[in-house]
Amino acid sequence: MFQKFQQAQAGLSSALQRLMVVVEKYPELKANQNFLALQDQLEGTENRIAVERKRFNEAARYYNTYIKQFPKMILANMFGFKEKQYFKSTEGAEEAPKVEF
Repeated sequence: MFQKFQQAQAGLSSALQRLMVVVEKYPELKANQNFLALQDQLEGTENRIAVERKRFNEAARYYNTYIKQFPKMILANMFGFKEKQYFKSTEGAEEAPKVEF
């Protein structure tokens, strides 16, 4: 499931990059009010995603620490609780594509 999430993230990034290429080819689109509204929505979405990534990693860190504490570690081992992996973005994903308008 975690891999599917990361694949979806990569797909979204790819789609946004293709959108920016289209915008560069059609300058009149840059001034379109609907496109400007879309751009604002994308910025808000990027911020919400960043916040949720941080929350996910905090929850994973808490869980991983919790199952390593004595005596919880005994039950965690008995019932097969494993460490959760942290969200790691792909190389270069921390930088938004540069677009000149």
